[in-house]
Amino acid sequence: MLIIHAHLQVNPSKEEDFLQAAQALVSASRAEEGNIAYTLLKSTEQQHRYTMVELWQDQAAIAAHNTSAHFQAFVQQASSFMAAPMDLQVFAGEPVKNLSFNRIY
Repeated sequence: MLIIHAHLQVNPSKEEDFLQAAQALVSASRAEEGNIAYTLLKSTEQQHRYTMVELWQDQAAIAAHNTSAHFQAFVQQASSFMAAPMDLQVFAGEPVKNLSFNRIY
């Protein structure tokens, strides 16, 4: 599994436009083969800061996503929304099994 965190600093005057475009992107991306999860999170610490959290089965699924019509449409609009360059982080992940948490309280 591959995990992507795309950190986005949005121009305040374009935030509503960004949210509309992001909603369409999230909805279409969740329907893609190989997508495990696709979520937009808003920072509670920084204004106009969002993180797109994506989970994909493999690199092939990401490659297909990156060439999809909905992703390309978002990319074409993205520069008009952003107040700073995107900060992208990619992680390799494995499910953790047989892990138990003890409550301390």
